Amino acid sequence: MERIVVGITGASGIIYARQFLKNFPLNQWEVHAIISQSAFLVAEEEGGLQLPSWVQQWDENDLKAPCASGSNVFKAMVVIPCSIGTLGKIANGIADNLITRTAEVFLKERRKLILVTRETPASLIQIRNMETVTLSGAMVLPATPSFYSNPQTVEEVVNTVVFRIFDQIGIQNHAGYRWRNIDEK
Repeated sequence: MERIVVGITGASGIIYARQFLKNFPLNQWEVHAIISQSAFLVAEEEGGLQLPSWVQQWDENDLKAPCASGSNVFKAMVVIPCSIGTLGKIANGIADNLITRTAEVFLKERRKLILVTRETPASLIQIRNMETVTLSGAMVLPATPSFYSNPQTVEEVVNTVVFRIFDQIGIQNHAGYRWRNIDEK
């Protein structure tokens, strides 16, 4: 069974985490979530965050959690949304909570780490931090939706990003719209 870590931070865009978990294919996956205190505060303003019962939640201060060690193998980590503060900590090796410690483990073990940033515009410091984590092996995947599928709801717009994340993890996704899908010819 594959295992994934989902970090949820205090950036605006909790809907991305909700839709990611709502659409996540459960077969053969074990999902572990770490939610920062800031994420809980933002979630109060953005419609809440109720984790599905099948998600194992870890306290952001529990550095004894399995994902805090490279000896436990997880296929991927997605930080969604990834606050710019969390990005900066990861870029500079500051592992002061379970989210940033786990991200550090993923970088040192050369495992797939996807940071779904949502802030715009970006300062030069933020761009340099994005460069640093990218050079270190992470993927910065800004929450930039596509519109060529003609989404009709906010959730459909958000899913254009969620399905791209699934693609990056290697999760089969048949619901995502593909631009000029070659399978449809």
